[in-house]
Amino acid sequence: MPTPAEIALLAKYNEWMNTRLYEAAATLPEEVLQADREAFFGSIIGTFNHLVVADTIWLKRFATHPLGFAALAPVVDLPAPKTLDEIVSAAIATLTKRRRLLDRSIGDFAAEMTEAHLQTVFHYRNTKGIPAQKPFASVLTHFFNHQTHHRGQLTTLLFQAGVDPGLTDLLALIPDAVDV
Repeated sequence: MPTPAEIALLAKYNEWMNTRLYEAAATLPEEVLQADREAFFGSIIGTFNHLVVADTIWLKRFATHPLGFAALAPVVDLPAPKTLDEIVSAAIATLTKRRRLLDRSIGDFAAEMTEAHLQTVFHYRNTKGIPAQKPFASVLTHFFNHQTHHRGQLTTLLFQAGVDPGLTDLLALIPDAVDV
């Protein structure tokens, strides 16, 4: 089971990588961002949108956790996505603003995380309305893993479009351990 410190590290990595990828994407013309690249969500912008949509869905779910997360208040009022391929914005600049809001909320949410939160069973409904109950720590692991999965796709798509997003490893944010 992840610890609150590991959740905070994953949130920091999430924001760091999103910032790098959005900065890389902002160097490309809009037609390149919107070109169908036969990826899961079609284009670079489609993939960025999918991550915004999926994160919004999950954060809105996490906001219903019975132990509560004040950090998710800004997300509660966001429109609920209707589909996983919904285009929140076709413009990278507008989508960047939404991404920053989500990433700040994720970081603040992670800072509120306690062992008690992680040890709960989380009840929610999936996008088809089917109820689920899973260990909250495992759901959070899925949440961050999903982001990493699609950011890996974005890294490839950006590289194919001529932009090298650079270092992408979580290892870059893990501090060196001190032997005792």
